[in-house]
Amino acid sequence: MDSTPDASWFSRFGSFFARPWLGVASRSFASIFGGYALAATCSMFFAVALPIARGQAVLTGMLVAIVLCACAALWAFATRTALRAWVGILIPTALFWVGTELLRAGA
Repeated sequence: MDSTPDASWFSRFGSFFARPWLGVASRSFASIFGGYALAATCSMFFAVALPIARGQAVLTGMLVAIVLCACAALWAFATRTALRAWVGILIPTALFWVGTELLRAGA
């Protein structure tokens, strides 16, 4: 038996994060909040990027955002790990946001 207090703390800490419900909870949060962020940034990007009437661009962005939100939910539960789910949702979200900011700065 290891008498160091750090080893017992680490094993308890590690066993807490090895529970399966935490992975499901993380994927659920990635699906809900990450999907919402992806949909919001997608609709912003399309509203700024499309060279059509502003109302039509906003509507098109919102329709594409609905599909992306559903795809984010599928992605969150289809990947191998919860970290991959978060990364796979946050990278496109960041790209949409950066694209929106670049287009706004140029306009």
